[in-house]
Amino acid sequence: MDIKREVLSILDEVLSLKGRSAGFDVDTPLLGAIPELDSMAVVAVITTLEERFDVVVEDDEIDGAVFATVGTLVDFVQGKLG
Repeated sequence: MDIKREVLSILDEVLSLKGRSAGFDVDTPLLGAIPELDSMAVVAVITTLEERFDVVVEDDEIDGAVFATVGTLVDFVQGKLG
């Protein structure tokens, strides 16, 4: 499974980016840079990540650093998968 591709797909789907995520790389900033990524969207992204990757994300695992860039979000998911 290509985790980065799946994470980008989730971002595109949840944030209704209409394919914009195809141009994102690991250094693309997320929180504060993408207007669609507000606090409610963060919750939706986390829920979708949990469903898609069959993981559980605890509240204390999430902070702004996880959503800093595409790469930090991908790294977080990889860490959850072991």
